[in-house]
Amino acid sequence: ARFIVIMQTEKGEKVAIIGSGLIGRCWATLFARAGYLVSIYDIDSEQVKGALAATLAILEDIESQDLLGGQEASEVHKRIQGTNELEDALKEAIHVQECVPEVVDLKRKVFSQLDRFASDTVVLASSTSCIVPSLFTDELKHRSQCIVAHPVNPPYYIPLVELVPAPWTNPDVVKRTRALMSNIGQAPVTLNKEVNGFVLNRLQYALIMEAWRLVEDGICSPEDVDTAMVEGLAQRYSFMGIFETMHLNADGMKDYCERYGANIKTVCETQSPARDLSGDTLSVVNSAMERRVP
Repeated sequence: ARFIVIMQTEKGEKVAIIGSGLIGRCWATLFARAGYLVSIYDIDSEQVKGALAATLAILEDIESQDLLGGQEASEVHKRIQGTNELEDALKEAIHVQECVPEVVDLKRKVFSQLDRFASDTVVLASSTSCIVPSLFTDELKHRSQCIVAHPVNPPYYIPLVELVPAPWTNPDVVKRTRALMSNIGQAPVTLNKEVNGFVLNRLQYALIMEAWRLVEDGICSPEDVDTAMVEGLAQRYSFMGIFETMHLNADGMKDYCERYGANIKTVCETQSPARDLSGDTLSVVNSAMERRVP
């Protein structure tokens, strides 16, 4: 189990979760574990009932792995309530975490509804993994209070949260959201401006695309590409970042770049264009993965 630092709130502050699917349930457990009162909203009462049952199961699993900070799952679960009334969910909330499907028009509709009941101080955060906030918050009265707070699933095991402000997001909202995420035991990173793919997926997709090229160009088998990752890069990157690895792989960052920078640039100039993840290469990779993971 990873070591988690959770700063439990003593104020009984309230957080609203909009959407009772998997991500909404995960967020609910994180906030409740840190002492926040949680209101899960969904238009379907059966969905809400299911979410309440599921959050208890998640908390029991987390407790079994000693990730509840010495608390009992049943006690933490008492902080989570459900509602079918949006106004009730947002009442007195300091933070709203939207967790609806990744459809721009749906995000716009939901945030328009949130805008009606939002106070002038509540943070309106979206869990979107790929939609920049300016695409669904531009016409809102409370648009300066909007931000993306994208978790990595499952967030109680993987602590990263990407914070993406819109051009009009109040800097204090970014600061408060970052503090809140740290408070509940997550590891926030802040983007200074919007970019397609945020940070995590831009790094992930770059790796996926190069792995695909290596197979498509006949350089390496899918199995050996995975071995290079698991037995090579992952051994470093599982506990050190990219820049820290560079810094420690020579006599500091400047020395690393002086030694290896030109060759890195030469190699990277061959790593284009982007490829379609389809066709014969997909068949090769799919067959390899089905053999490995039947």
